[in-house]
Amino acid sequence: MTTGAPATVSTHVLDTTIGRPATGVAVSLAARTGPEQPWQELGGSVTDADGRCKDLPGPPAGTTHVRLVLDVGAYHGGRGGTAFFPEVTVAFAVTPGEHHHVPLLLNPFGYSVYRGS
Repeated sequence: MTTGAPATVSTHVLDTTIGRPATGVAVSLAARTGPEQPWQELGGSVTDADGRCKDLPGPPAGTTHVRLVLDVGAYHGGRGGTAFFPEVTVAFAVTPGEHHHVPLLLNPFGYSVYRGS
């Protein structure tokens, strides 16, 4: 059910190479009010021990699109490795009043994202 309330967003990062949550991944969030509108940076967070960001800023009312940028290069570098993709940018449409959970499955040479629940 959608309402006039703003959308909410969360993410969860899992390192498929080690089969564990990816701890310490910096995530920034931006929003915009239409496909031709500029992005407004809202802030960010860092994944916790479970690979989750529980304190991402909420998109303001009127948001139609959200963009997450995940600094996976620093995460892999902190583990003594390198990443072919130094950052992952995921932009997606949102519906007012709905929660949008976007998990990221990660390894040094690839990633996959999807709309979770």
